[in-house]
Amino acid sequence: MPDVIPDDSVGIVEPQKIEFSEPLKLQCGRTLEQYHLMVETYGELNENCSNAVLICHALSGNHHVAGYHSMEDKKPGWWDSAIGPGKAIDTNKFFVIGLNNLGGCHGSSGPNQINPETGKPYGPDFPIVTVNDWVESQARLADYFGIEQFAAIIGGSLGGMQALQWSINYPDRLRHCMVIAAAPKLSAQNIAFNEVARQAISQDSQFYNGHYYEKDEVPKVGLMLARMLGHITYLSDDGMRNKFGRELRSGQISYDFTPQFEIESYLRYQGERFSTAFDANTYLLMTKALDYFDPAADADGNLSGILEKAKAKFMVISFTTDWRFSPERSQEIVDALVEADRQVSYAEIEAAHGHDAFLIPIPRYLDVFSAYMQQVEADTKAVFFGGNA
Repeated sequence: MPDVIPDDSVGIVEPQKIEFSEPLKLQCGRTLEQYHLMVETYGELNENCSNAVLICHALSGNHHVAGYHSMEDKKPGWWDSAIGPGKAIDTNKFFVIGLNNLGGCHGSSGPNQINPETGKPYGPDFPIVTVNDWVESQARLADYFGIEQFAAIIGGSLGGMQALQWSINYPDRLRHCMVIAAAPKLSAQNIAFNEVARQAISQDSQFYNGHYYEKDEVPKVGLMLARMLGHITYLSDDGMRNKFGRELRSGQISYDFTPQFEIESYLRYQGERFSTAFDANTYLLMTKALDYFDPAADADGNLSGILEKAKAKFMVISFTTDWRFSPERSQEIVDALVEADRQVSYAEIEAAHGHDAFLIPIPRYLDVFSAYMQQVEADTKAVFFGGNA
């Protein structure tokens, strides 16, 4: 917990729940007659609403992007290193919105929320949602705030996929698109990882076909295994070796099946913590949204063809040891943007942290990030003062 809130923090923040009564037709064919989104905002929206930045979260992310909910918080929001006064996304200059996506488990309409038609949690009856659905709900969120065009839409991993989809679906509603540690679609290997995680959850004896709320149970073992598997893919071999090596917890082998290596203990700790903080049905939904993401499918697989719709300027960032979404996958996006004659900048950051690097305050990464946000600010000023962005 902070003894004193740092000067470069957004400080104590309070989430807000925003209700939507206009029905939302989903890509799966079902309709949400009403829904709500949990959001946090940082900074002030300027007079013509031209300085808004939308943060799209990754698989297990949420609306709490920066700051603290109370002085008792042990740590700040998940991207606090990048958002705040004087930081890369400077809240003295930008109005920043973080949200929990539809289907999430941190306050937005999702499996663990009450279905107004039944008075019980949606559970497995909550519909499958896609990146397209999230973008549509986020566009309605922008309407709620009176934002016609975002200065930038930014996301890492699954969040970067949302930012990319935004540039296609609503080309006139964002000036800049930052796609960090992402891919134009999942590889077969990544889909396989997601399916193993889903099987770990759905085969847990406490899952009850997704109706575990009614049993007052949690498929804890399944969630632990899913998170342990996922966490391995978020790290790099170098990162694990540097942090854990083959260190033994007690200094000697015990010749049994208890956790003996530090990496075993770490993974169990991560799994245990995740199993008490995240909803199993939501994990299934989020991984399916990842699997289904493929914007080029609407253009017969031609990514550059679909990206010709985009009007935004792009910044694409990758990390050298990210094998979940390798630099080659980011370069596919860059190549398609170049072929589509879109304006794009690209940076590959040297980092030993694997896929998780996009969440870590690596100096070179933050330097690149900050430099690009200065361009976003310049374009925002041009819009505000009536110039050409």
